[in-house]
Amino acid sequence: MTTEATSRKSEEAVAPGTCWSCGKAPGAGHFCAACGKIQPLERDADYFALLGLPRKLTVKLDDLEQRFHRLSWKLHPDNFVRASEYERELSLVRASQLNDAYRALRDPVTRVEYLLASAGKRREGQNKQQAPPELLEEVFELNESLDELRGVRQGGGDPAERAQLAWRLEEAGKGFEEKLGVVDAELELIGMEWDRLSAENGGAIGAETAEQVKLMNRMNDVLNRRSYIRNLVQSVRKELAEA
Repeated sequence: MTTEATSRKSEEAVAPGTCWSCGKAPGAGHFCAACGKIQPLERDADYFALLGLPRKLTVKLDDLEQRFHRLSWKLHPDNFVRASEYERELSLVRASQLNDAYRALRDPVTRVEYLLASAGKRREGQNKQQAPPELLEEVFELNESLDELRGVRQGGGDPAERAQLAWRLEEAGKGFEEKLGVVDAELELIGMEWDRLSAENGGAIGAETAEQVKLMNRMNDVLNRRSYIRNLVQSVRKELAEA
């Protein structure tokens, strides 16, 4: 029997919680703690765990990057050219998932989104595209400015009027960019509070306390508000680029 066939047979017959190669408990890493063989990726593998990180929203980016590059080298398919077909497949899957984890966790916003989604708590809601109540007046004025500039541009209006409208729109856009920064700061503070509660609770998925669930609801509200404001900022930038 070939090495690849043996590996495939071992993989098919493996008992839960055991290494496909040596049959011992593999541990929680990418490789078996007993024999060193690369291990299959668990379904819905946690991104934080893949990078050896606790489920915290405060992440040191230099540490994250070092972990990513170190693991990328260990899991790179080039290191498995002489291994069995099964091990090469495992390498490809692990390396791909590691890339996804790094992209999700390196950005503070996508990190929060992933945390909520992985716990089944991300809710965008039916009112995602409705203006937050405290911004209704400013959003109305912004949309008026957008419509006016579009109308003048399409109708080939007076260049001076067009420039004035563009200036007004740019100033309004700056105001919403500042609001976006305020929302990001709020999200960071909520993340710090999450880290404190998570440390007290052990950070287990699905075992969140009532206080943690309440905080997740706040995260959802802030993310939805951020999404709305970000879309406004993008609309302003797009319109100014075409002005």
